[in-house]
Amino acid sequence: MTEATSCGGVVIFRGKILVLYKSYRNRYEGWVLPKGTVEAGETFPETALREVHEETGTQPKIVKYVGQSQYTFNVTRDSIRKTVHWYLMEADSYYSKPQREEYLVDSGYYKYHEAYHLLKFSNEKMILETAYRMYQELKRTDQWRPLTEEELRVLGPENPGLMSGHADVGEPHGDHLV
Repeated sequence: MTEATSCGGVVIFRGKILVLYKSYRNRYEGWVLPKGTVEAGETFPETALREVHEETGTQPKIVKYVGQSQYTFNVTRDSIRKTVHWYLMEADSYYSKPQREEYLVDSGYYKYHEAYHLLKFSNEKMILETAYRMYQELKRTDQWRPLTEEELRVLGPENPGLMSGHADVGEPHGDHLV
């Protein structure tokens, strides 16, 4: 079994969540959250910001670390165990443009209950649930703001000090296609 790590974001603008529709050769179809693979030399927050930008065309800012999800999928002659680190992000508009090269054919901002029911995978639904609770609490306490550069440098699973309330979600036998 091969271990792999990705990072992604729950992107919110004015209370609505950005989701993407992936259609892969008529074999895989469904609404997903933006995410992608960590590249050499990148921190997890850098990966999350780059991948969300590449897949959606947005320029979000990280507000908080949400947690991680895990799933396993099969490829030719191997199984991949994927860990995804998720970040709560703030967009600056409703703009989005799905990345066609990654088979993303549609995108949009939806109310929480709509986004929740659209999402294909239960582990992403659980991450959305946790992230949206965080969003509501940050808004309620007037703390909804992007992290500073200094805060970003120390953010991540290796530093739980900035992660209070994060979630770990597992779906060990999922059929998730990356």
